[in-house]
Amino acid sequence: MKKSKEIPRFKSEAEERKFWRTQDSTDFVDWGQAEILAFPNLRPTMKTISLRLPEFVLDELRAMAQKRDVSYQSLIKIFIKDRIDQERKQSALR
Repeated sequence: MKKSKEIPRFKSEAEERKFWRTQDSTDFVDWGQAEILAFPNLRPTMKTISLRLPEFVLDELRAMAQKRDVSYQSLIKIFIKDRIDQERKQSALR
């Protein structure tokens, strides 16, 4: 493993900008000291789907969502996620 370069001290921000325009920042990273990190609060990647629901179900969802002050789409996601969690717990108990 090659040794990482040392980052010089800069007299100004302009000097630092000029330096980094001509350098590869990965040459200055000590990958031996790198740690694997988890970022649990990042937003998950979303995929758009089309879902056909009976009108009365959608009407009920909208009413429930309005009471909770959320969009009905968000409420659907919450309900689906809650059900997935329930199913996983049930599967773990079997």
